[in-house]
Amino acid sequence: MERTLVIFKPDAVMRGIVGEILTRFERVGLKIVGAKMLQPDYEHFFEHYEGIGTLKTRKGEEIFETQLKEMQQGPVIAMVLEGIEAVELVRKMVGPTEPKTAAPGTIRGDYAHMTYGGASDAKRGVPNVLHASADKSEADKEIAHWFSESEMVDYDPVHSHFTQPKAA
Repeated sequence: MERTLVIFKPDAVMRGIVGEILTRFERVGLKIVGAKMLQPDYEHFFEHYEGIGTLKTRKGEEIFETQLKEMQQGPVIAMVLEGIEAVELVRKMVGPTEPKTAAPGTIRGDYAHMTYGGASDAKRGVPNVLHASADKSEADKEIAHWFSESEMVDYDPVHSHFTQPKAA
C-alpha cells in the first residue's frame, strides 16, 4: 500500500468543507492512517514548501512568501491517506493547482475558483483547498516532516475486502 500526504488548507478548514472532501477520499477506498489539526509556524511551512517542495527555488521569493502567509491564516488539517497508488489517485481527485484549470468533478474544480492572476492581483496565495503530494518520493518526505511513525495507525477497514487485491 502507498501513502500520501493531504493538507486541508486554512480556506478548507475555515469554510467548513473538510468533511465533504474527506468523504470523497474515503468513498474511493483510501484509508486514513494519520490525522491532526495544527497551526504550524513559518519554519515548519518553510521546510515543507522549500526544503521538500522547492517552491521558492522554482517560483521565486514573492510567490513563496505569499504562499506561506496564506498557509498561516488559520489552522490546517494534515492527513496521511493509504491505498493502492494513493499519490496518483489523490492527485487525480484533487485536480491541478490552479483552480481555474481544474475540471468540474475534481475537488479544486468543485470547491475553488481563484486564478493565478487573481491571486497575484490580490497579492495573496491561491486558496485552492488542499495540498497533495506530487509524487511518491515527495510524499515520503512530507509524511516524515508532518508525522512521526508513532502517529500512524494501522487497521483493516471494513471495505478492504472490496478495494484491495487478494494476496496470492
